[in-house]
Amino acid sequence: MPVEAVVVDDYVIVRPGERVPVDGIVTEGVSSLDESMLTGEPMPVTKKVGDEIIGGTINTTGSVVFRATRVGKDAALGQILRMVEEAQGSKASIQSLADRVAGVFVPVVIAIAIAAFLVWFDLGPSPAILFGTVAFVTVLIIACPCALGLATPTAILVGTGRAAELGILIRGGQAIENLSRIRAILLDKTGTITEGHPR
Repeated sequence: MPVEAVVVDDYVIVRPGERVPVDGIVTEGVSSLDESMLTGEPMPVTKKVGDEIIGGTINTTGSVVFRATRVGKDAALGQILRMVEEAQGSKASIQSLADRVAGVFVPVVIAIAIAAFLVWFDLGPSPAILFGTVAFVTVLIIACPCALGLATPTAILVGTGRAAELGILIRGGQAIENLSRIRAILLDKTGTITEGHPR
């Protein structure tokens, strides 16, 4: 049956090599699950009756039966997806500054474009309307504030999306902005960030 059809309190069998479809509690069997996609731990974790298992992890050895406790948006993976979506929609303080600048910049650029049109229309050679229109469009294109308003949200969207693909969850645009000021990082789980030897 499709994973979307699984509801809370359904019993699900997960054989070796299969991915756990939803969150639940083991009711039968013992197995080792690869939870690295969630915890970063490289070694499989043994799960027995009564232990909680998380959707998206991989069953490595034995077969287990579990009772579904959280499905869809309520499951751990659903919450992670929601966090990524919220992070992509968040605003960094630099984006607020860019929005304020664009709010002033746009009317000024339009006013300059209109002024350029009028100068060429009144004082330019024939055909004045053509030269005026070219000047108007040229000012708008060259001074286009679109990039100012689009660059920051696009960078946040791409950055958080790419990080999520690599297993890094970012809380939002402000976190990315703060990251630029970091000069040192202390880690207490070196086994999960190396390949067993420094490099």
